[in-house]
Amino acid sequence: MSGDGKQGGSDASDGSGSGGVGFLEAASIGVGGMVGGGIFAVLGLAVQLAGGGTPVAFAIAGAVALVTAYAYSRLSVTFPSQGGTVSFLNRAFGEGTLTGSMNVLLWLSYVVMLSLYAFAFGSYGATFFPEGSQGLWKHVLISAAIVVIAGLNLLSSKVVGEVEDWIVGIKLAILLFFVGVGIWGVQGGRLAPSSWQPPFQLAAGGMIIFLAYEGFELIANTAGDTKDPEKTLPRAFFTSVGFVVALYVAVAIVTVGNLPVDRIVEAKDYALAAAARPFLGQFGFTLIAVAAMLSTASAINATLYGSARLSYIMAKDGELPALLEKKIWNEPAEGLLITAAAALLVSNLLDLSAISTMGSAGFLLLFAGVNAANVRLADRTDSRAWVGVVGAAACLAALAALLWQTVRTDPSRLWVLVLLVGLSVAVEVAYRAATGRTIRVSLSPSGGAPGDGGS
Repeated sequence: MSGDGKQGGSDASDGSGSGGVGFLEAASIGVGGMVGGGIFAVLGLAVQLAGGGTPVAFAIAGAVALVTAYAYSRLSVTFPSQGGTVSFLNRAFGEGTLTGSMNVLLWLSYVVMLSLYAFAFGSYGATFFPEGSQGLWKHVLISAAIVVIAGLNLLSSKVVGEVEDWIVGIKLAILLFFVGVGIWGVQGGRLAPSSWQPPFQLAAGGMIIFLAYEGFELIANTAGDTKDPEKTLPRAFFTSVGFVVALYVAVAIVTVGNLPVDRIVEAKDYALAAAARPFLGQFGFTLIAVAAMLSTASAINATLYGSARLSYIMAKDGELPALLEKKIWNEPAEGLLITAAAALLVSNLLDLSAISTMGSAGFLLLFAGVNAANVRLADRTDSRAWVGVVGAAACLAALAALLWQTVRTDPSRLWVLVLLVGLSVAVEVAYRAATGRTIRVSLSPSGGAPGDGGS
């Protein structure tokens, strides 16, 4: 993530690609967004659902992410903007209530994910304190993670870029060390097909843990600030997703190969740390706990970077209050502060076990929409429309599997998705009715409007 790339014009949608975000920085944003709280939070669930076939489940989810990355890469190159997903949906489907509701859902989903990352950061960090005070320290660390990282984004864009690069490097080194050492203790029998769950449940497990791949879409928010975007953006998307798929599969192999499934499921949220104990002892447990904190902090950083620009571009398009168009120190500060405040409330007040599951449902809906947008704009993005059709179908199938698993295990969690979707529609309808603001879809460099067939 480059601070220089965060500055520039008010829109950053001129497509010049003259900013400071290069390939490594763009890819680090994608990797940082994905390798966050997701892998630490969902690994135990994945093993519970897929058994010894957990590496296959991660590969299935990764395939959906790779197909969706194709849509993002083509749309980002053709329509560079800080708005990313928002701009793509607006351009493909116009400024209707449905599109506006999807854009509000995206922002709410970012708040959910920020809350999940902060909650995981606080939970792992609290293990370093006496047991009697861990409850208090968990909330202190949850709040500190959000406040400090939001402050870094406001204080110095250059510092944010350097911090992100260092965090990504350190956490990846720890995870690769975990894989490199742990691979020698893997017992192949624990990964044999006989230990896998039935095919449908294996596929359902892969779809539900798609949450672990959320974050690669943040690369799209840097498109207007990227050097040589036609080459850099596709490479960044596919490299980051491909690398993370390989990393997750390797982590799953080491985890399942070193611990019996029942012990992994018992460990729940700290499955990775528990899996490190057989070959690294307490040192390994502590090391993975540190990696979890670094990873979640990195994910908070990357998600705040994207969500602040999301609220800014939505305000410029007329979908959020005009107050959010204003900048402080050339940064969209209001959007960042409001997003951080909302995440503070959610992460400290709500049970995130249900919200994290349904938060991934929100992103699957959005990713299906982006794939559909690329199908509609295939002539302009020079894309293969059938890839977008496959991507949209895969995301909807993943959503169906997630809902099926939720109904089967805990139907009460469905209210979270109903609340997210209902609130998104309600906010959009109420805001339009109360303000009468005109929706102004951001134009491409050529000045074309959605669906006008321009280049």
